[in-house]
Parts: sequence; structure tokens; C-alpha cells
Amino acid sequence: MKKIKGGTTARLVEAVIEGIQEVKGRDIVHIDLRSVPNAVCGHFIVCHGDSNTQVDAIARSVLEKTRERTGEKPWHTEGERNAEWILMDFVDVVVHIFHRERRGYYALEDLWGDAALKRYENVA
Repeated sequence: MKKIKGGTTARLVEAVIEGIQEVKGRDIVHIDLRSVPNAVCGHFIVCHGDSNTQVDAIARSVLEKTRERTGEKPWHTEGERNAEWILMDFVDVVVHIFHRERRGYYALEDLWGDAALKRYENVA
């Protein structure tokens, strides 16, 4: 795994998942793209919130947890203004935080069907 300031990419993935779970992000999926030829990065983390406010809160929580646990911050972020799909690009890890309605439309898990998927339980 790629080394980052705070350790490994695995630690970054863990921090992202923890940030999502902390504000009750839904249907968390880790898509491991490392075995997929010509993939844009090594990992996608996908989740959704039930409102624009929750989508924004998830992004803020991910930002806080990744800085706290790994010292990393996204290289690029998009979608904060409308909070329907926020993309956080940590280079080797890309986080997709959708509003519930947008997630079904884009269906990223289906696009990367040949990649290994790991689903996380929703935290009550």
C-alpha cells in the first residue's frame, strides 16, 4: 500500500469510514480498484445521506477524521455548494458522498462491478 504522511492508505480508508459512520452515513461501500486495469485510483468509498444537510455533515466529518488520524486532507473537493454529490479526492482514495436520490442514478457500484466490494454496516 502507498505510504502517506500518517501511515498507509489503509489507515486513510479506515479514517474515511469512521468519519462517515460518525454522522450515520448510509450504505457505506469500499470499492477496491487496485486489481482493475486503468482505474483512476486505488479505492472508492461510496455512501449516502438522507438530506443535503447530512451529506454536508458527512463530508465535514470525513475531513476532520482524516486530518486527525492521518494528517491528510483532500487534494481536491467538489460539490459542496449543492451537497447532492460531494467528491473528496485524496489521490489514491476517492470518497463519493451522495444524496440518496443521486446515488441510485449514478450507481457507481455497478460501474465498477469487476472490483472487490466491502460493505459496512450502518451504525445505529
